[in-house]
Amino acid sequence: MVDPKIMHGKPVIKGTRVPVEVILGSLISGMSYEEIEREYNVKKEDIIAAIEYAARFVIGEEVRPLKIEA
Repeated sequence: MVDPKIMHGKPVIKGTRVPVEVILGSLISGMSYEEIEREYNVKKEDIIAAIEYAARFVIGEEVRPLKIEA
């Protein structure tokens, strides 16, 4: 069964189907926060949350997915 709220099991920006990896890749490619906000319809806080997620992952903090009630 496919859950339309989950993007292939990858972390996404809350309330969107925009994967965190897309936001990070956009930053790496040189896009500004403003460009990313316009391109993906996200907020600056969402971009910062994606960066924080990546930082926690790199330092080894355990990240657990939210339980989705059916």
